[in-house]
Amino acid sequence: MRFHEVPRYLSGWRLIVATGLLFAALATPAEARELIFGHGATEDTAYHLSAERFKQLLEEKTDGELTVNLYSNSVLGHETEMFEQQTAGALDFSIINPGLISEFSHTASIFSIPFLYRDLDHWRHVLDGEAGQEIAQRIEAETGVKVLAYYGGSTRQIVSTRPLETLDDLEGMKLRTNPTRPVITAWAALGTQPTVMAYKEIYTGLQLGAIDGLLNEAEWIYRMRFHEVAPHIGLSEHDITVRLLTISDDTWESLTPSEQQAVQAAADESEQYARNLQIRLDKESRDKLKAEGATFYPMDRERMQQIVAGPLGQVIDDMGLRDLYELIINTQ
Repeated sequence: MRFHEVPRYLSGWRLIVATGLLFAALATPAEARELIFGHGATEDTAYHLSAERFKQLLEEKTDGELTVNLYSNSVLGHETEMFEQQTAGALDFSIINPGLISEFSHTASIFSIPFLYRDLDHWRHVLDGEAGQEIAQRIEAETGVKVLAYYGGSTRQIVSTRPLETLDDLEGMKLRTNPTRPVITAWAALGTQPTVMAYKEIYTGLQLGAIDGLLNEAEWIYRMRFHEVAPHIGLSEHDITVRLLTISDDTWESLTPSEQQAVQAAADESEQYARNLQIRLDKESRDKLKAEGATFYPMDRERMQQIVAGPLGQVIDDMGLRDLYELIINTQ
């Protein structure tokens, strides 16, 4: 037999093997796609627990074809840096404080306006209704990052080294605030001296008298032990936190329609989990603060709104946010 002549029985054997390999390849599931999710909080916070819930739901809904790798505690960068990575398509998911991304999204500044919500029910209706949809669409158009859901639900208060019996006690208070124009304008109108200070420096700043107070929600007042040096808490309820669950447009567009549907469904379900968790932690933290000696003071919220209305209205107009503001306050 010549070398190049192949017996028929050998050719048939090769055909059987090749056919078997083909069927084996077709039967093997496609390799799972790993998506990266970064956030800035530690693993014992609502941020991380909510991210874990989203991961679990998405992996269940896609039968493991999409997996999520979580990176907590800012290991991928500060929230602003992670959002910038999303705009470039270098990061898939993140949880973002909208107050930190105003340089990327003009629209996101709407969430920095104090006294925006009447109560928690109004907050829910805003985020779940026309206003929330409009804000999400504008943020995506401005940044290339899609808002999948609105997390949050903590109520922000005044934390002070001195009693807050009346609004007059705010006069001259060196109050640590975020460096956003609506916040600074409102608290200056209420008589305080808005002061910018890094978050990690607040405790020492209160101890040394560099600041007299700050604005924060109960969970973080308790976590950071601010009540040890500033045990007076004014129940201003001037804000309810909003946190954005986001996905890069590049990632979203790379998904199949069924994968997109699964991602959105996981986001919707994790949204309710995240809100319920945050609201529960807020209440539990208030109870802990009270048990550890913090004093709570009711504040004349209606009077506070009257005082800030004029100056804040001017800022809203200057920032071109009047239409969104009206849409929010008129939400029933």
